[in-house]
Amino acid sequence: MTTIALLASLTILGYALCYLAVCAVSPWGRCRRCHGRRYHRTAIGTRRDCRRCDGTGIRVRIGRRLIDYIRTEYRAGHQ
Repeated sequence: MTTIALLASLTILGYALCYLAVCAVSPWGRCRRCHGRRYHRTAIGTRRDCRRCDGTGIRVRIGRRLIDYIRTEYRAGHQ
């Protein structure tokens, strides 16, 4: 039982480290609302700029926000 728990925890840790590495290399992802198209269709069928990404089609990944937060806290603690 402990071997399975250890293997599961190492798998989760490995996945988290790979995700943080991807976020460090490529901090931008496609917007989830407009899927990177920069606009979305309204109820009557017209196009509007996406409000979530301000019409850019990209967003900052959650992992990158976490990296930036940790970096900011680290620097604030060492001043």
